[in-house]
Amino acid sequence: MSKDAVDTAQAAAHPQAAGTPADAGDAGYSKDLKARHVNMIAIGGAIGTGLFLGAGGRLRDAGPALALAYLVCGVFAFFVVRALGELVLYRPSSGSFVSYAREFLGEKGAYVAGWMYFLNWSTTGIADITAIALYTHYWSLFTSIPQWVLALAALAVVLAVNLISVKIFGEMEFWFAIIKVATLVGFMLIGIFLLATQHDVGGYTPGVSMITDHGGILPHGVMPVVLVMQGVIFAYAALELVGVAAGETAEPEKVVPRAVNSIMWRVALFYVGSVVLLALLLPGSLYSGDESPFVTVLSKVGVPAAGDVMNLVVLTAAMSSLNSGLYSTGRILRSMAMAGSAPKFTRVMSRTQVPYGGILLTCGICVLGVGLNYLMPSKAFEIVLNVASLGIISTWVIIMICHLVFVRRARAGLVARPHFRLPGSPVTEIATIAFLVAVLCMMGNDPEIGRWTLLLIPVIALMLVVGWFGVRRRVARNADQELSGLGG
Repeated sequence: MSKDAVDTAQAAAHPQAAGTPADAGDAGYSKDLKARHVNMIAIGGAIGTGLFLGAGGRLRDAGPALALAYLVCGVFAFFVVRALGELVLYRPSSGSFVSYAREFLGEKGAYVAGWMYFLNWSTTGIADITAIALYTHYWSLFTSIPQWVLALAALAVVLAVNLISVKIFGEMEFWFAIIKVATLVGFMLIGIFLLATQHDVGGYTPGVSMITDHGGILPHGVMPVVLVMQGVIFAYAALELVGVAAGETAEPEKVVPRAVNSIMWRVALFYVGSVVLLALLLPGSLYSGDESPFVTVLSKVGVPAAGDVMNLVVLTAAMSSLNSGLYSTGRILRSMAMAGSAPKFTRVMSRTQVPYGGILLTCGICVLGVGLNYLMPSKAFEIVLNVASLGIISTWVIIMICHLVFVRRARAGLVARPHFRLPGSPVTEIATIAFLVAVLCMMGNDPEIGRWTLLLIPVIALMLVVGWFGVRRRVARNADQELSGLGG
């Protein structure tokens, strides 16, 4: 292919170079997110309730090998975000991977990607408001208030923040992330001090003996480590927010590589480092899924108000997750609506350049979660968490498939890859997809919840097929209008 032909193909692939967005859903956004906002959104996506609360039960079930599970899942999570980062530098879009799925997989791919991501965040939103209500009940001042009332109040606060402006969202995420990082750093400093001084922790002397004398790295065998993988993947959910946020920052080519590259060391330090530290401070059997492992340690060394402080941090993490979910689904649904695969009202923007239609739709699903909290307060969290995991895995698989097609087109001279690239393509993408599918299959080993979750897959697939037949004419009509507009 000649240089002129390559230049022509690249210009066709980049209509925004001529001043028109490649994705109609990208028009109308402000560029108010600063580098510090995007960096902290990346940190906030990497640190959440999966670590602050979920690590306790997983450490009890899987033992110190949980650190290895976090490391392995963290490496594949990094590959996903690095692939998304490359696509972002190729063409920044608030529609993120849905926009890339439209370009590389067609409208059906974008439709599946968007609605599975919506499934992920709408159900995660229900889990978040349930968690917020449960954490608030920790304080006696709120115990008399019904769980569903607290869930509704939390949803109202975060909805208001999202509807004001993207700058307010960015500021809220910035400070949420600061609180989470400061808490983790503080705990790790205390833990290192206890370890270095051999300070008594609940009648135990910290050190390697906490592992060797209590069953070793795999006290319960390999299978418990395999079973916690799904929960570990869920702990890393929201890392892909960097791609969505990039559409509303003025200099994505500078901000995104820095944010993406920092994710790997944050995973190693905060997740793997803290789990290793927890394993060295107390035997795994003393941790519980009902209490933050950090509270378990701090309460045993007599730190005053440890439970109150950590409960506030876990509450912050859940609020941050809910905040991110409303933000990202609003942008994703607008991208889909502009193509005709989501309801028309989700394409509308406010005067402050916020896609409030999509945000309100996600909020509406979360209101159903308030009803779930009213009907089944003890099971609400567990039910929605498993459904959300299906959405996360499918989203990550679609990102890697998009990147595979992108690289193939780049080798054919149809598009140009940026300097910021996913290493090892196509082996990296194939290995990541295989790992994620394996994690999905592993859920079948859990007879109580996992198998029931897998049975939902054909139900969701049927709903997607029925939905596609409902929107395909509108999608085709929108595509024809877009083509005729470009031709005119």
